[in-house]
Amino acid sequence: MRRLYFLLPDVDRARAVVEDLLLKRVEERHIHLLARRGTPLEDLPQATIAQRTDLVPALERGVTIGGATGALAGLVAVAAPPAGLVLGGGAVLAMALAGAGFGAWASSLLGVSTPNSQIRQFEEAIERGEILMMVDVPKNRVEEIESLIRTHHPAAEIGGTEPNIPPFP
Repeated sequence: MRRLYFLLPDVDRARAVVEDLLLKRVEERHIHLLARRGTPLEDLPQATIAQRTDLVPALERGVTIGGATGALAGLVAVAAPPAGLVLGGGAVLAMALAGAGFGAWASSLLGVSTPNSQIRQFEEAIERGEILMMVDVPKNRVEEIESLIRTHHPAAEIGGTEPNIPPFP
């Protein structure tokens, strides 16, 4: 999946684009709108915390670093067991899982408080009252959706594509 970013001038234009995307069989759960605080988006699909913050990338980093650190600590514990304990491979696995869990928890606290790094370039336009629309589409539909936006809504500014969208947000 790829995430497309583009700016729309107002809520009415955003509503028209959402309707076009739905007609092109883009599921509503793959459409995310972000507007200035206080802008009434009503029934339009709004960006969740996963799209507004760096939660997902932080979780990925936390699980990776925490799991690796836990596995390393488990290997050290097996190689030099404390107080004469006999430890096996289960200790390494348990430490890796504990490290991954702790890393995910700790990094999610940081990620949820950090604005999405991809959205920073659009902050000024959002504060001026424009609507940021993020659409997640399969790689083979990127050009189709971009051309739909350009054809039906020439005022929309396509602001880039994010290469890899995790499947779980």
